[in-house]
Amino acid sequence: MMTYRETLTYLIDQLPMYQRIGQMAYRTGLENTLKLDSYFKMPHRNFTTIHVAGTNGKGSVSHMLASLFQEAGHTVGLYTSPHLLDFRERIRVNGKMISRSFIIDFVHDNKPFFSTFSPSFFEISVYLAFCYFFHCRVDIAVIEVGLGGRLDATNIINPVLSVITNIGMDHTDILGNTIAKIAAEKAGIIKSRVPVVVGESHPETLPVFKRIAGELNAPMTIADNLCHIDTSSGTADGFQLFHAKINGKVRYPNLKCALLGHYQRKNTATLLIAVDQLRRSGFTLEDSVVYAGIRNVIKNTGLAGRWQVICHSPTIICDTAHNYDGLKQVFQQVAETPHERLHIILGFVSDKDTGSILGFLPADASYYFTRLSVPRTMDEKELASRAHDNGLMGPSFPRIAEAFAAMKKNAGPNDLGLVTGSTFLVADFLRLLKK
Repeated sequence: MMTYRETLTYLIDQLPMYQRIGQMAYRTGLENTLKLDSYFKMPHRNFTTIHVAGTNGKGSVSHMLASLFQEAGHTVGLYTSPHLLDFRERIRVNGKMISRSFIIDFVHDNKPFFSTFSPSFFEISVYLAFCYFFHCRVDIAVIEVGLGGRLDATNIINPVLSVITNIGMDHTDILGNTIAKIAAEKAGIIKSRVPVVVGESHPETLPVFKRIAGELNAPMTIADNLCHIDTSSGTADGFQLFHAKINGKVRYPNLKCALLGHYQRKNTATLLIAVDQLRRSGFTLEDSVVYAGIRNVIKNTGLAGRWQVICHSPTIICDTAHNYDGLKQVFQQVAETPHERLHIILGFVSDKDTGSILGFLPADASYYFTRLSVPRTMDEKELASRAHDNGLMGPSFPRIAEAFAAMKKNAGPNDLGLVTGSTFLVADFLRLLKK
């Protein structure tokens, strides 16, 4: 029997893993998923599921949905990716991570079968989650898409609700080089007669969603046509305060959100319309449950890395934003956050299209360019060179520990520090803080 460390080595180091090596690990069909589904006897059919896709915000919406159902008294499974510090973060039941012993036994018992067709890390992880949720007898599971939707291993489920948060230009080498092509891949999670909530309307994506939903007779609701959260304010007890309007009337006044990114306004609007759809589908979700679920999302599900305030004086924040749309929203909030000087630790994966991103980053900030602790990392010197060409100045560091030490040395008590550009950079940063 392998130890837990040996089991993780098998999963993360030996199996093809997109987060580590990129496109080479991406499977372009569901052949392996269908083999796994048959072998494990379709465990996902033993519990209710909600499927969440999107370019940005799908993790936050997934966590908020899970938190809300926990507050309603259900046993809730939550599958998300990637993880930050611990592989087990991907698979939770009522916020508690999957046990090490279950992972060890699952891999040990099924490794001979896996060796017959070499599934990917993600494909095995999905079925580990499904089997664990069946084992724990969850009432409902919120399943976040890994990449895209149509060909994602999670797309084997038949959910009671599909949610597509938004569409942006990311993973264009895999999903397509236009907004419409990416939308078609994300829309692959829409199922026959299953309601779908689309978070954001867009002139290029809406026709795609309408066509596919229409072909499948799937009732479709566009969240930002119905729900608006225009502003937010901070509370003395550390929350973000919303007044959510539905159909022009304040429906949820004084809604406290534990997630502090201003972009959570959009995610919360998507969530609230999803709640309305779930109610129409027969779920009992009281307003008190909605308030508690949003307020307690971090406590209930362990969500981290979204405009996460690490400390004050100076204020240091980390955020997992890693594409044009996500980073644009983060830097809009940076501009609205009082500070004297701005310090930014920046790192990207090697296949990231940095051209459009570096073009809008503030030129008056102090930059610290670094590399990620995954093989897909962009070389820090290459990143610094690209940034310098865009007027963004600062030294490069081979490790985030050195970049952070330099930031701390240079930052004054009224300055603002930001760590962003990649989920893996935030993971490296949080791991550094933990040490």
